[in-house]
Amino acid sequence: MTMDPKHKTALQALSLVVVMGALAWASVPFYDWFCRVTGFGGVTNVAETGSDVVLDRTIKVRFDASLDRDMPWEFKPVQREMELRIGETGIAFYEAFNPTDRPVAGTASYNVTPYDAGAYFSKIACFCFTEQVLQPGERVQMPVTFYVDPEIVDDRDAKFTKVITLSYTFYETELPETTAQVMSDPASTITVN
Repeated sequence: MTMDPKHKTALQALSLVVVMGALAWASVPFYDWFCRVTGFGGVTNVAETGSDVVLDRTIKVRFDASLDRDMPWEFKPVQREMELRIGETGIAFYEAFNPTDRPVAGTASYNVTPYDAGAYFSKIACFCFTEQVLQPGERVQMPVTFYVDPEIVDDRDAKFTKVITLSYTFYETELPETTAQVMSDPASTITVN
């Protein structure tokens, strides 16, 4: 049985739409995976523990902070720069302050430059892994624990890196449901026994 040319064209067009939709749906997780594996775009790695190898060679790590246009916090690195040995675990702090009269939730996005170094910058713990909520007038110091993977010295492009910049941008997000409920019902209180 042969198919009418109009039906064949319609079926081909529908197939093309389905394939393009599937590719668009799969592109976000694939791109995320690609960035994490290659460090493309300055995406960092996550590690459970520090490096087993520490080299005699040092590298400088600079810290940068910015806010989304609508984020009311103040946000800055406590220390602008540190020098550590490649493979050595470092800890840096960022300070956030909520000058408003309401709780504000935020999430930090991050990247590393130069991009070639992203695949070798490993975070062990970071405030950026979870949403942060600051109460009115609250000031906090938030840590990030990290190391630069010693394999960076074997990378054709990244081995010449002398300075890595870790940048964070905070964006306002919706308050968690529990915080929002307490704010909408001032008579409700949390009792700790």
